[in-house]
Amino acid sequence: MSLRPGWPSPLGATPGPDGTNFALVAPNATAVELCLFDSTGQNEQQRLKLPACTDGVWHGQLPNGRPGLVYGFRVHGPWAPHEGHRYNPAKLVLDPYAREIVGRYDGSDIFQGHDPKQPDRPDRRDNGAVALKARIAAPLPPMAPLRTRVDPRDRVLYELHVRGQTRLHPAVPPELQGSFAGLAEPAVLDHLQSLGVTTLSLLPVQHRADEERLLKMGLSNYWGYTTIGWFAPEARYWSGRPGTTPADEFRAMADAIHARGMELVIDVVYNHSAETDELGPTLSMRGIDNALYYHLRPDDRALYENWTGCGNCLDFSQPRVVQLAMDSLRHWVTALGVDGFRFDLATVLARRQGGAFDPRAPFFAAAAQDPVLANALWIAEPWDIGTGGWRVGEFPPGWLEWNDRYRDTLRAFWLQHDGVDRGEFARRFTASSDRFQHDGRAPTASVNFITAHDGFTLRDLVSYNDKHNEANGEHNRDGTSRNFSRNCGAEGETDDAGVLAERGKLQRALLATLLLSQGTPMLLAGNEIGQTQQGNNNAYCQDGPLTWLDWIRADGSLTEFVRRVLALRREAEPLRSGHWWPATPVAGDPVLRWRTPEGHDLRPDDWQRGDSRALAILFEAPAPAPGWLVLVNAQPEPVRFALPPGGWTRRLASDSTDPAPCPLGDEATVPPSSLWVART
Repeated sequence: MSLRPGWPSPLGATPGPDGTNFALVAPNATAVELCLFDSTGQNEQQRLKLPACTDGVWHGQLPNGRPGLVYGFRVHGPWAPHEGHRYNPAKLVLDPYAREIVGRYDGSDIFQGHDPKQPDRPDRRDNGAVALKARIAAPLPPMAPLRTRVDPRDRVLYELHVRGQTRLHPAVPPELQGSFAGLAEPAVLDHLQSLGVTTLSLLPVQHRADEERLLKMGLSNYWGYTTIGWFAPEARYWSGRPGTTPADEFRAMADAIHARGMELVIDVVYNHSAETDELGPTLSMRGIDNALYYHLRPDDRALYENWTGCGNCLDFSQPRVVQLAMDSLRHWVTALGVDGFRFDLATVLARRQGGAFDPRAPFFAAAAQDPVLANALWIAEPWDIGTGGWRVGEFPPGWLEWNDRYRDTLRAFWLQHDGVDRGEFARRFTASSDRFQHDGRAPTASVNFITAHDGFTLRDLVSYNDKHNEANGEHNRDGTSRNFSRNCGAEGETDDAGVLAERGKLQRALLATLLLSQGTPMLLAGNEIGQTQQGNNNAYCQDGPLTWLDWIRADGSLTEFVRRVLALRREAEPLRSGHWWPATPVAGDPVLRWRTPEGHDLRPDDWQRGDSRALAILFEAPAPAPGWLVLVNAQPEPVRFALPPGGWTRRLASDSTDPAPCPLGDEATVPPSSLWVART
């Protein structure tokens, strides 16, 4: 076979009636070879030099190239690490645009581009037989973008892991457990839909390569934050059924979710790659054009900027890196059915050369104007570990952002930690206007959460004072020690009925606060069934019963409580208002009033009182709309509240699992660590 010149666009492998066109961005390379393999990916059959280079894109057309063909690249150029170049044609590299990936990185040192004993020299061993490769995928018919659109005020996010959600689910056929197909099973979606969840947020599902350190310990990066294939669904979540591919199965799952009127969001990792630091493997971009794709240290370009804590950072000041991310995102929307994205360590995407955060960064501009992606759901984890990396509230209008201030405040307020007063609670309960009320942004920009994949589960938050991460093999040094948790009198599992009752009450109070706060609530999968990770607050490498949801031991009463709170959220429109509450009420509009237990409006000196964590939140509405009243008592003793006139009926009490409405009189005594909701 021989190659024709082909075209420099589109990038990747594009099959057509005249064969397949290959295009690879590598402006600093001196030559690129296309390497063809048998169907197993183990035997190299031919090398063909890409015949043309246009504007830094190497390209060629293979007339007989058809879907199913397995290929990789060998890229030639200088080996000059201190100048930023790490070319080594002995190492086969993966096409960043691969739609389907063959093989799995095993952590062996043959993947390293450098000599393991002399890192300044290249390793001359050929790794073609074991390297990651791409398989040309048949084009999927396009899908209409944004098939489902949930009103932002009604959106309820549910963060889950594809494998963990269904691996132990008794209603999922064993051959589908832990897969995309398993997540699409009716019993799984029935549960989520009946809860009131509108939007599934999946932990990373793009193809990953686990860290060498974990592989040597017999572990894996279960969460998936080590991406190496930004277009390819992770094959480990594919059921392997004959006649299907990972992409087919993912798309069928998306169809099943959309058929329920629900949205699908995926967690994406464009801030760094699985190639880690200068001692990491050469899998793809490092061997294609290291100086183009990565932020390199200006004092020594053999080293990488590490604002991610994962060894490297992609350089989004480079137009070609922005293009890679945008092309990938567009593929997940148009071909695979995704409605939105949650961006891991998103601050990196807006760092310029030198590291400064730019709210008008090229990536933000590209996202805002893209005709396919502009109306997708964009969610940022608005921080990284670099200097000035915490940027909550600073992303552009249209973005939602994880709000860790909400998380820490609500934990400290309910679990009796110092430093949180009623004023701070009120700011977080009403969508953190101090961070988000600017540039026309709505309260829904604040993604409120108590727990997420990174940290304790809700049950563990009220069961452990300290982290217990010994299973991770890092001597319990990993994971944060700043948890604002409370074990309620016993560390971990206990049979003490009093301790268990207190833990249940606190879980319900935290869930009720989260789901009734203004903003966009996010539940962590398993919090509604009482899932424990035995005190592990960094279970990123635990792919087993520790992290798989334990449906057999599910707390059904807690599940029912979450279902009732979300139904109440849908009924109580003022609690999910899409508008900021004005400091000065407008006549005829609903009014928000903050009241002391004694029944008067909070005065300036009342807000900062550190000795009181009890307050009433009154939503007054013009007739005939009902009024709503939230009574909050995070103190360790009962508090008597004087109720405003109006004839109130209690609709929710977090200290009780009894769903029956209860008429209230002129006063109400709220038990310790409890939240009540009443309406007229």
